[in-house]
Amino acid sequence: MVKSKNDVAFNIVVYAIMIIVLLVCLIPILYVISMSFTPYAELVKRGGFVLIPSKFTLTAYHEMLKDGSLLNGLWVTVRLTVIGTICNLFFTLLMAYPLSRHGMPGNKLIMKGIVFTMIFSAGTVPTYLIVKATGLLNTMFAMFVPGMISVYNLIITKAFFEGLPEELFESARLDGCTEFGVLWRIVLPMSLPIMMTIGMYYAVAHWNAYMVAVLYITDQDLRPLQVILRRMLKAANMDMSADEVVPAETLKMAAVCFATAPIVVIYPFIQKYFVKGTLAGAVKG
Repeated sequence: MVKSKNDVAFNIVVYAIMIIVLLVCLIPILYVISMSFTPYAELVKRGGFVLIPSKFTLTAYHEMLKDGSLLNGLWVTVRLTVIGTICNLFFTLLMAYPLSRHGMPGNKLIMKGIVFTMIFSAGTVPTYLIVKATGLLNTMFAMFVPGMISVYNLIITKAFFEGLPEELFESARLDGCTEFGVLWRIVLPMSLPIMMTIGMYYAVAHWNAYMVAVLYITDQDLRPLQVILRRMLKAANMDMSADEVVPAETLKMAAVCFATAPIVVIYPFIQKYFVKGTLAGAVKG
């Protein structure tokens, strides 16, 4: 099939736009990674902007790992991400499923009340007082229990469940399945895309936990990775000197790479579920 001149011109414009967008997204990432591996001498020589360093050094990462609290913070963050995400998925699923069933009495009223909390939140001070009154301060539970169910994730999960064929539920009930049996044997096997989607949302939020740790955690052994990195970068900025081996900017870039690497590595393996789950919830909603 021979393409017309207009089709060729259109394709050229489309590819040009895609290349520009790719560069806009890729250059900042390349800059961050390159800066984290750039020696101090080359950084000074190039005026602080390096995309592809001629020499590579692991000095910035070595300086970060010298602080034992960083590995402890990493371990706290890993535990928080795993335990918090599992609890979030469990309770979001248990709440979204009954709300998606049209036969549940008062489900519309309950849903309106849930959406109301999304628009009008209680605020930081009342939430802190509740966390303190329940004895959750300086515990890992304080970093995920107050936000156990995200309203946004609940809505897209509910929309996904509503899109499942009703005939499957009726057939399962005729075969003697209880509602929990329907949920376990029918809904869960078909809900992998939406579970991976909201699981990714929850996991990223827990991995980047900072403000909840600042508000509710004073125990040094329970501070997550982001708080430790922030403390290290603040100390590096205060201790800057003309003959320093690792510039504060290089240390910042190394911290960014260190904190984002696990999420970047995991995401490609769940991308297909992530896209499918997002589209399913969006179309139905």
